[in-house]
Amino acid sequence: MTDKQLFGDQFNADSWQAWRTLLAGFEGLPLDNDELALWETLTGRTQAPDAPADELWLVVGRRGGKSQQAAVLAVREACFRDHAAKLSPGEVATVLVISADRKQARTVFRYVSGLFHSNPMLERLIVREDKESIELSNRTVIEIGTASFRSTRGYTLAAVICDEVAFWRSDESANPDAEIINALRPALATLNGKLIALSSPYAKRGELWNAYRRYFGQQSQILVAKAPSKLMNPTLPDKVIEQAKERDLAAAMAEYEAEFRNDIQSFIDVNLLNQLTRSEPATLPPDRRHRYKAFVDPSGGGADGFALCIGHREQSGRIVIDLVTERIRTNPAQVVEEYAGILYQYNGLKMVTGDRYAGEWVANEFKRNGINYQYSEMNRSELYLEMLQMLNAGRVELPPDDRLIHQFQNLERRTSRSGRDTIDHPPGLHDDRANAAAGLAVTLAAKPPLMPAPRWE
Repeated sequence: MTDKQLFGDQFNADSWQAWRTLLAGFEGLPLDNDELALWETLTGRTQAPDAPADELWLVVGRRGGKSQQAAVLAVREACFRDHAAKLSPGEVATVLVISADRKQARTVFRYVSGLFHSNPMLERLIVREDKESIELSNRTVIEIGTASFRSTRGYTLAAVICDEVAFWRSDESANPDAEIINALRPALATLNGKLIALSSPYAKRGELWNAYRRYFGQQSQILVAKAPSKLMNPTLPDKVIEQAKERDLAAAMAEYEAEFRNDIQSFIDVNLLNQLTRSEPATLPPDRRHRYKAFVDPSGGGADGFALCIGHREQSGRIVIDLVTERIRTNPAQVVEEYAGILYQYNGLKMVTGDRYAGEWVANEFKRNGINYQYSEMNRSELYLEMLQMLNAGRVELPPDDRLIHQFQNLERRTSRSGRDTIDHPPGLHDDRANAAAGLAVTLAAKPPLMPAPRWE
């Protein structure tokens, strides 16, 4: 970062001092007295490093320069380490840059490409380049990928850059960051590759929080650093941070001061969900002995799902969710028509409850298909809070639907400064099935105990 034949012109300014100190310590390079004081502030460690670390976890605020330095590390690992002796014929060493999606990954990748093309010596190493990879003449490839444990398998990794790891989300898993990191570590073993995870913080959960809680300030091969945006990037205008704090103090403390959020907590314990989930079947067939209710979470046909839940209440008071289904990116009118047919299969059910999504359209469309649409008296948060009491009392039987369970696991409880709780899914995820299930459970529980329906002859 100080060598003028490499990146000295870009990173030799005083504003990059914190980054130079941190990365020097990560590589086990000696630090002077001023750097050692900065090292202690960044890492909580009182001793100078005596060897390179295996992993680097960076908890740094927004606009702190994380993506640029991730690119520097990617270029260093790709260009200045020789892995040829450990590679089989035809095998390449991969430096993998992973983000929540390809759009985010390309941000780091553009910095990587810029570093190569700004230096004629490094540029000559490029054999082939496209929008998602740079192949080098030393049998190394820098490639971008998405946060999926499936897509990260099969690589021989020289290093992996996990960008904004605290915000990796998936409707298919409640812990995608843990699953992906666990899949990456074996791929790093052959070449003794480095795992570098960087992110602004979020809630006190996940792999970033776990790494910080376990290793910050500890002498370990896993190095954790934590710093506000202004420390890592002194050129960031103060007014940007001040205005962010005025808009939303809790969010700004995480985004710019690198403080994990205290106002966001997981809503439902996974062990509780597992205890209340039946082993099989996923869908219970219609039974003439039961009187069914239904709840829908409508959508407009985009990425949100149009979910339907059907269930019944037993004489004991236990709520059973018989069916949960969902349609995504489908014509809403066609979905309503299909759902009307499903409702009729459950003992001629002609009523469904839901929210006021899209005004009167949903209600009118169900009515056109012979179904009476009743508006829920509770909003989303109220439904979840009411259902939580029922779950804690063991009064609900859930179907073995992975997507439903993951959506419940991903729900967050946010507490405002006034003390009011709001329950919702994290940014970028969905809760359509969970909301329909909660609405159904509350709808069934609100009714008085039901006598068995008369048998159909």
